Parts: sequence; structure tokens; C-alpha cells
Amino acid sequence: MPFMTTPVYIIDGARTPFLKARNAPGPFAASDLATAAGSALLMRQPFAPDQLDEVILGCASPSPDEVNIGRVVALRMGCGVKVPGWTVMRNCASGMQALDSAIANLQTGRSQLVLAGGVDALSRAPLLFSDAMVRWLSGWYAAKTFGQKLAHMRHFRLGHLAPVIGIMKGLTDPVVGQLMGQTAENLAWRFGITRDDMDAFAVESHRRVAAAQDAGHFAEIVPLIDRDGTLYQADDGLRRDASASGLAKLKPFFDKHYGRVTAGNSSQITDGATWLLLASEAAVVRHGLTPLGRIADSQWAGLAPEQMGLGPVHAATPILQRHGLRLHDVDFWEINEAFAAQVIACRRAWQDAGYCREQLGLDGALGALDAARLNVDGGAVALGHPVGASGARIVLHLLHSLRRTGGRRGVAAICIGGGQGGAMLVEAL
Repeated sequence: MPFMTTPVYIIDGARTPFLKARNAPGPFAASDLATAAGSALLMRQPFAPDQLDEVILGCASPSPDEVNIGRVVALRMGCGVKVPGWTVMRNCASGMQALDSAIANLQTGRSQLVLAGGVDALSRAPLLFSDAMVRWLSGWYAAKTFGQKLAHMRHFRLGHLAPVIGIMKGLTDPVVGQLMGQTAENLAWRFGITRDDMDAFAVESHRRVAAAQDAGHFAEIVPLIDRDGTLYQADDGLRRDASASGLAKLKPFFDKHYGRVTAGNSSQITDGATWLLLASEAAVVRHGLTPLGRIADSQWAGLAPEQMGLGPVHAATPILQRHGLRLHDVDFWEINEAFAAQVIACRRAWQDAGYCREQLGLDGALGALDAARLNVDGGAVALGHPVGASGARIVLHLLHSLRRTGGRRGVAAICIGGGQGGAMLVEAL
């Protein structure tokens, strides 16, 4: 039985170019990115922005002055004070969670027309004081007299000034104490994924993105212009010269002695925003809208945090079962490329009879996912992974791929730090 009791239509969508972080704050704050893409999207609609019922924005790392960034951006886009704007966070799937939150309200009739998406400006992730420095500063400000402050100075150590990199803390699972890349190493060991396998996957991701750019397959991108007049038209993390020999020179990053995961076969730290406009059937009729497609189903799943990269397997499989589909019945798949090893592991898990029986409750292996149907225009290894935006990006690009090729249905799936997975079944109209 189909999951959606009433149709949820995708009317339109847009995203910014994904801009690679280069060891310094990028040219755009997260709200700048979301406002630019959202404003361009709303300007081409037949209704005014204040006719939206709500704006929902996923963001994994909002800046301290934009904590409820969904509301900030809604106001900046001209939606008016009466349109609620709110923010959701589900780590790497924050953008997909925004879509699912919109679906829930559309299904219940609480909303009819929703702008939902995701954003992150990871280049602007903060540097933090260490706990030792914070405690020292607390004592300093508590000292009342000159003598007390002088005595307190003796407790200061230069090591207190060593900054804590905020993004490294954010990408470390607090339950198992592992960086996300270390969880990818776990999967590489479990499924026998070699360094050559990972690097070959990464090279192919870059090749596919280059081919897609040349063919004009990223029509959903809205160009950006910074304050200096510099134009950003395309995702800039692409390496057209990516090669297996070049990637082989990189050292493992997460397990320096025995690891296989490198910066070259991992997703890039990136800034970017993505929006989708979702509508009920009543809103489609009222505003004379022409849907691009519809979201037919969604699913969330949990699994061990140290195996989090297999989340797409656990989330997508129930969708396939509900709709009586096999892997090859889906025209296109988008699985977010957090790490090359992680996507390869998902494919191998579906082919592993033991895993499918023990972890998914199936009678045996689900089968092989055809690489020709997976991430046909490349993925996050080459495009980048602005954590809050990626879950929405893969849904939007999946729909564009289906419409471009005449495909009928696709599945977008993403792994989530903390041991979760998210997936959506999309149908083109």
C-alpha cells in the first residue's frame, strides 16, 4: 500500500553552487546562500512569497546569530511576518528532514504550500576555546582585586590558547567517540573495500560531475555574486584532473597507520543551499501550478552509530518492500557520497545474504544495484557535502534526472551521523 495518503507535489526547486571550503570563511554566510537560492526560486512562481504557509530549513551548523535560520531567511526572502519559518536538524539529513516535516504538515492539511530545504556554510564553522581556557577565563573574571588577578595569572598556560575546531567536534560521534571518517573505515574493513576501490569510485564521481556540467545537467543551480562582484556559477570542488595515480599519493586521514579513507575519497567540506517547493493538490489547483513530480514515500531508520554509513540500506529497503519494488525497478538512485567506502558498502550490503537476513530481516540478498543507475551525475565526493543541504539536493537532482531521461521513479537516500538513514521515493510527472 502506498505510504502517502494524499499527494505531495514537487513544484520547483533551486540550489546554489556548492563552494568548497578553503581553510578560511567562505564569501557567503549560510543565510546569504539560502536567501539567494530561495529568492530566485520564489521570483519565478505565480504567487507572492507571503502566500506560503511555512518555510522549513534544515541546518546542521547554524551560526550563533542565526540560530533559527529558517525564520531569518523567510523574512529576508520577503515572505512577510505572518509566514512561520523554522529550522530542523538531523545531521547530514537536515535538508531531507525539512522535506519530511513539510510532508507531514501537507498530509494533515495544516499547510498547503511549503518551501523546504537545507543549508550549511561549513567554511564558517567556529573555532572554540578549550574547556581549560574557559575555566581560566571564568576565574579571571571572578577575581575582584589586582592581587587576585595577579595570583590567577600564574595558572595560565599557553596551551590554553590552542583552538578547538568546531567542525571536528561536530563530525565526531559522541556515543562511540569516532569521527565520521572512522566509521567509513569500519565499513571498509567489514566489506573488504580496498583503497583502490575507494579511489576508483572517487575518480568516477569527478568524471561524472564533469560530464554533467558539460552537458548542462545542473540546471537547478542559481548563480551567486559576492560583494566584490565575483560570480559563482558552478560547483567548484570538481577536479577534472582527478586520477587514480594522483589520489594514491594522499595519506589516510582518519586512521593514519592502517586506514584507507583519505581526503580524496571523502566528501568535501562545502558551503551550499537547496530549496524545494512542495504543494498539496488544492494548492496546485488554486495557484495554477504545474508539478515536476511527487514524493511518494519516505522512511527513517536507525542502526549502530559506528556503522552509520549503511543508513541508506536500512531506510530504502522498507520503501522498496512497501511498493513491491526491487533494486532494478528504480530508474535512478541518489545515495549521498559521504565517503566512497560508504556508498560501496551500501551496494555490497544489499548483495550480502547474511547481512540482509540478520540486519534487514529479508530471506536473502536483495541483489546488485546497477552502478549505471547510481549517482549518474556524480556526487558529494566531487560536488561537496554541505551537511544541512545534501539531503534536499539529492531529492531535487534525482527529480531532474528522471525528467531529463523520461524515467518514472527514483530513490534518494542518505547516511546520517549518529547511526541513522533517510530515504525518499520520488516519482516524475
